[in-house]
Amino acid sequence: MAAPVKNHDLHGNVPDASPVVLILIDVINDFEFVGAEPIFKQLVPIADNLAALRKKAKRAGVPVIYVNDNFGKWQSDFQKLLNHCLNDNVKGKPIVELLKPDEDDYFVLKPKHSAFYSTTLDVLLDYLKARTLILAGITGNICVLFTANDAYMRDFHLIIPRDCVASESEEENERALEQMAKVLKADVKPAASINFKALVKKK
Repeated sequence: MAAPVKNHDLHGNVPDASPVVLILIDVINDFEFVGAEPIFKQLVPIADNLAALRKKAKRAGVPVIYVNDNFGKWQSDFQKLLNHCLNDNVKGKPIVELLKPDEDDYFVLKPKHSAFYSTTLDVLLDYLKARTLILAGITGNICVLFTANDAYMRDFHLIIPRDCVASESEEENERALEQMAKVLKADVKPAASINFKALVKKK
């Protein structure tokens, strides 16, 4: 009996293919949790950088994947989280308004720190044929770092623009970036140095 043919587009839901993907980590966030204030304070100055990076990726036809914690709410989904952040009077509303996804963006909910742990991200990246991941968002020393570790072990090339990542403090963020550059071989130069068109052409 012949082996089944692999679906090329996840039943029509993943029409894109790109060697490079932008992953935005935990940016759809109400910032109403304990300990959110210092992270929010560090995120505000880079929010415009994140928006510009996302816009640049979209212009180049690079898929954007939003990866977010489910905050332990197993009955939730991404749309419910987005609606909560946009329509309720929460601290993170201005950030979410700036970075809210388009209809053609992708969404992954994660139960723990890494975007790969117990999620569909591996399958999605496989269908997209991605080889280079651009990671941005919060927090640099926790969720971005854990995601970068798992991506490195899967042999992805990593770009983590230093002006598009925030942690609880500048010192913690800098240490995390140094670690990712040294151990995970990540490119941590500022977002302005990213040439999306050149990355896409590397097939």
